[in-house]
Amino acid sequence: MEYRRLGSTGMYVSEISYGNWITHGSQVEADTAIKCVRAALNEGITTFDTADVYAGTRAEVVLARALKGQRRESYELFTKVYWPTGKGKNDRGLSRKHIIESCNASLKRLKTDYLDLYQMHRFDSETPLEESLCAFDDLIRAGKVHYIGFSEWSAPEISSALAIQDARGYNRFVSSQPQYSALWRVIEAEVVPLSMREGIGQIVWSPMAQGVLTGKYLPGKNPPAGSRANDKKSGAQMISGWLRDEVLSAVQNLAPIAKEAGLAMSQLAIAWVLQNSNVSSAIMGATKPSQVKENCKAAGIQLDADTMKAIDKALGKLPEMDPTKNKSPKPRA
Repeated sequence: MEYRRLGSTGMYVSEISYGNWITHGSQVEADTAIKCVRAALNEGITTFDTADVYAGTRAEVVLARALKGQRRESYELFTKVYWPTGKGKNDRGLSRKHIIESCNASLKRLKTDYLDLYQMHRFDSETPLEESLCAFDDLIRAGKVHYIGFSEWSAPEISSALAIQDARGYNRFVSSQPQYSALWRVIEAEVVPLSMREGIGQIVWSPMAQGVLTGKYLPGKNPPAGSRANDKKSGAQMISGWLRDEVLSAVQNLAPIAKEAGLAMSQLAIAWVLQNSNVSSAIMGATKPSQVKENCKAAGIQLDADTMKAIDKALGKLPEMDPTKNKSPKPRA
């Protein structure tokens, strides 16, 4: 495993992070989840990402069980706030009330005194931005949070927040958690250049495009049994947008490129996002320990210019580049 600084901070994170968005407490049983986390630790992964909303708060509980017995200082623990965690009108969004209450609840579920990184899971257009930023700053000053970040924000939203943080003397954002893969590049035009100027690192999710870039989905064929595309609990709706024959055919063109580089297609996909110098870590999920071991082989891989060009040529005009695609929904919609 290789390690990179998170943005301009002094904290290092593993190049590959372990995330439990649609696995722990949902797609796989607790015993398997624990085995996957242990495999991640054995491979040198020190960065673990979750959120209060995953599996209806159960994902944080399972992750805490999996990390039990590990020296707390030996790993970096990330979680998030925004999406509904209950039926109440205040059980969502980025109001001060929900942020403080959600943070305290996450700390209890994760069985820890502090979070290494706390993230605003989306942008809340219904709450004054200063209110949200003040609450996050207070959590840092209270010792409950070390660093703060956001997920899926646009460049104008990021700039607005940084201006308030600088004007008020609040602790600044240090991380961005966007979707990013060879097929989904919406952060490249605006978010990445801004982040590089402001010392913000990307912790990217879905580097394998929900599994499409592994090559296991074939054009003209039904999805493999037990795959994400067949499981409504594990992102079937999200992956459906990529299951077009033109996309699946283009992805198959990556197979010889991966073979030439001595990599599996999943490893090529993860290595591709890690070529971006603004990426601090790539999040991967797993339903079995063997997947963890396989994907971790992408760490430290350097793809040469010819390989990067070949990937671009294989995918053609299919990658999504529009920076407006990461627009946040209203939290109470």
